[in-house]
Amino acid sequence: MSGDTEKSLDPEAARVVAKVRRLMMIATMTTFIAVAAVIAVIGYRVFRGEERVQAVQSVSATLPAGTKVLSSAIGDGRLVLTIEVNGVIELHSFDLNTLKPLGRVRLAQ
Repeated sequence: MSGDTEKSLDPEAARVVAKVRRLMMIATMTTFIAVAAVIAVIGYRVFRGEERVQAVQSVSATLPAGTKVLSSAIGDGRLVLTIEVNGVIELHSFDLNTLKPLGRVRLAQ
């Protein structure tokens, strides 16, 4: 078998080979565009994500002396503490960002 005597393809086989090449080019370009889009999104998130980082604020809430915190819950921009003051259970509600008191509920025993 020598390389000089190559058989040329018949017209039907040539059309099939051309169609397969065309489909392979479409698949290659689609993959390239998808990978480029993923890399672009990752780059955007890395370089633009710094704006969303918030500075940590140092705030504190004052509670009565001798208070025992029984539980806490966070939701809807509020912090709710269940505390025991001198044997009485109370719910204290604070703004989550400023820790400003929003309300107090004393539970009857």
